[in-house]
Amino acid sequence: MEKTMDQIYKIGGHCFALPDERLMEVVDGISGFKPFIWQPDLVLVKDVYEGAWLPDFTVWEGNGWDFPAFQRKSYGFGYEDVTGTFGVSGDSFLLELAPQGEPSLYLRTMGETGKGICLYGHYSPRLLRFALWMGYGLMTVRKDTVALHGSCIVYKGKAVLFLGESGTGKSTHTRLWRENIAGSKLLNDDSPIVRYEEGGVWVYGSPWSGKTPCYKAECYPLAGCVRLSQAPYNKIRRLNTLQAYAALHPSAPPAFAYEEELYSGVCSLLEKMVSSIPVYHLECLPDAEAVKLVCRTLYGDGYEADSE
Repeated sequence: MEKTMDQIYKIGGHCFALPDERLMEVVDGISGFKPFIWQPDLVLVKDVYEGAWLPDFTVWEGNGWDFPAFQRKSYGFGYEDVTGTFGVSGDSFLLELAPQGEPSLYLRTMGETGKGICLYGHYSPRLLRFALWMGYGLMTVRKDTVALHGSCIVYKGKAVLFLGESGTGKSTHTRLWRENIAGSKLLNDDSPIVRYEEGGVWVYGSPWSGKTPCYKAECYPLAGCVRLSQAPYNKIRRLNTLQAYAALHPSAPPAFAYEEELYSGVCSLLEKMVSSIPVYHLECLPDAEAVKLVCRTLYGDGYEADSE
């Protein structure tokens, strides 16, 4: 009997498969994922893909027996009313998301070469969205692919990624771009995917866009990165290599810094970024002049940024 084709998602140029109908239904109902559904020109027969194509990884539905106890808890965090724990058991990475008053959701990586992730527990949309973000990162970080916390604008066919601590004004700044720079558009407002490929650094839209519903299955070459800080004036300067690395580093997934295997993947991408694209520091007001200053600096019109 022929099996129904798995649901395939293509994000950041990487594909993952959902073979379980229950997971398909839940993920299909989470806002942001439908634009990333992808259909290869293949069929699944007797659990084997015909042809040479295979997904980069698979997301399976597991059961309680699939989830061992943490041997090492590497990182703890919280968001909303959820307590998160990330760690290791054997050769697997583990994640537990425990909301107050609700059952937990568990994630485990499966396979020595990172062939997939297994999920078990409470499939609420908010927990599953975060778990898929984390699982995607675990599966792709060793492939020069990292989701960076930032807001990304596209103009003249190239992207600019704005970085900074929460509350710095990244979303405000990219909104001002759209209001003041004709032809600019938002690619993602929270977690765009940055990937180094032959020929340069590219940035992709993703299903993870924070509070702004901006889910675009598009990619663009990255023209540069700008780290924002608030100031009573507008000033931009290009950073040297060490400063650029330090400006990018805080925007990488924090949990990955506590496991050498993952952290080496983050460092590999950041090193390639600082050697390939310019990185700037923008001290700014939340106004149109700050936007125009960045636009002149990255896209031309003869403006030279202050440089150290």
